[in-house]
Amino acid sequence: MSNTAGTAPTRHYLPPGSVLDCYRVEEKIGSGGFSLIYLAVDEDGGGEVVIKEFMPKKFARRDESFRVIPIDEQAQDSLNRGKALFFQEVAALSALRHPNVVAIRGFFLANRTAYMVMEYYRGKNLAAFIKQRKGDLSTSFILRVFLPILDAVNMIHTRQYLHLDIKPNNIYLCTAGNEPILLDFGAVHQLKDGNQRRGSQVITAGYSPIEQYYQSGTIGPWSDVYAIGASIRACMEARAPMTSLDRVKITDPAKAMKPITEVLKDRYPEYLLECIDWAMEMDPQARPKDAGELLAAIQSKRGRPKDKPVGSKYSPT
Repeated sequence: MSNTAGTAPTRHYLPPGSVLDCYRVEEKIGSGGFSLIYLAVDEDGGGEVVIKEFMPKKFARRDESFRVIPIDEQAQDSLNRGKALFFQEVAALSALRHPNVVAIRGFFLANRTAYMVMEYYRGKNLAAFIKQRKGDLSTSFILRVFLPILDAVNMIHTRQYLHLDIKPNNIYLCTAGNEPILLDFGAVHQLKDGNQRRGSQVITAGYSPIEQYYQSGTIGPWSDVYAIGASIRACMEARAPMTSLDRVKITDPAKAMKPITEVLKDRYPEYLLECIDWAMEMDPQARPKDAGELLAAIQSKRGRPKDKPVGSKYSPT
């Protein structure tokens, strides 16, 4: 990498003007626990792109040449494991092509770390839109966002992948065409030979189902279904739902999270409210088995099947 700006990086970001492969960094636009995100210009093909740099804040730092190195000898193993997960995200996005899934354009190694190049979309994420509008989003808006997202997640499930971090922050509303885009596959997991995963290291309060909190929990497509239901509920109430961990601990009915079919029964169609409650059942086996089943129930407006239990009890241990 060359640094045309000639200044030391601030807060571990690469400075504007830095050149990576054929891309010139314009500005920093985001960060996560394991990555830094930049807006850049493709100097060969033209146009703006997003570059995601593997740079875990707990395990890595930059040296004077902007190379990513472990903070100490003990951090090397953690750095290697994190990089393997980053490669897994790249592989998943390369395999999961869909109009409503963030498009990957390339991948390269530099500065002793890895970089992923993605399409740049103008707009804002759903969380910001909910905050701006203070919830109470219309049925037509919710369907315009979540039917395409469910279709995308159904494709993901059909190809034996799990997203495991669906939430309003990871749904982007594009200015052009108003298309929703599912972002951030950093927690993606591939189900091999139909085997299900135990536990999860990625937790988002209000959106992660109970099985992601426990190593004994069985993760599957139904885990993404819960997160989608919680995201739709957030559009209506302007806040994240009660965490699944609190839901399983609370025994007083007066303090429990009320079904959305009771809370907003006069504001939204019954079939849609039923589908949210169904998706957010505590017992994974009581939820739609995958995004395709939830999508079909919403599209047909039939709501929750009558033979599916309501308010089923569940203990993760």
